Amino acid sequence: MTSYAIAFLLAGMLVIACKQAGPVEDGDTYADARSRMVKKQLARRDIVNQKVLKAMGKVERHKFVPERLVDRAYEDHPLPIGHDQTISQPYIVAFMTQAIKPKPEHKVLEIGTGSGYQAAVLAELVKDVYTIEIVEPLGKEAALLLESLGYKNIHARIGDGYDGWPEHAPFDAIMLTAAPPKVPQPLLDQLKTGGVLIAPVGTHYQELKLYTKTEDGVISEDVLPVRFVPMTGKALE
Repeated sequence: MTSYAIAFLLAGMLVIACKQAGPVEDGDTYADARSRMVKKQLARRDIVNQKVLKAMGKVERHKFVPERLVDRAYEDHPLPIGHDQTISQPYIVAFMTQAIKPKPEHKVLEIGTGSGYQAAVLAELVKDVYTIEIVEPLGKEAALLLESLGYKNIHARIGDGYDGWPEHAPFDAIMLTAAPPKVPQPLLDQLKTGGVLIAPVGTHYQELKLYTKTEDGVISEDVLPVRFVPMTGKALE
């Protein structure tokens, strides 16, 4: 066999070996983990909104957790993000997002930016997200991260979420990611008629509650027992 024939044969063997080895990494090391999270933690339970599942599969949760916890980013539980705050369990993020029935034309207010993960998921589904964080270092870090990831429809500020964001009210939906003893009245006031507010409510025992604003008032529904960090600021006064 000539040296040319040997080289051709080796090249062919190399091509076959590469095909058997599978596709080359696309740069997203955690894509498989995120896909498993969506399939096993969300779709196999009661998350049925396909747009919510798509958003959860797109937003890179590992970018919203401390570096030391990156390898645990897609596990089925909350993780600490510093300052006595947490990033919520992926299932809870998806559950709350699905519960508000997000639409592309919606304007949503989030109380408790945290690391910015929930805001990013919402931003994939609605027109504008207004998010408020009372812990200044967290709020600043989240705003910088969200900006670096290219989110143009997330508007973040530092402040006490108790008073909401009246300049941009009314909102189609409002989401609280920390638990007040009861929902602040200013937030209910800033909700559109027909809009919904979802919040963990309580101190020692917390219940995720869904509030719907009607022309005759606000009706509430107990949805799920939960455990969130307490809402601080005026909510605790």
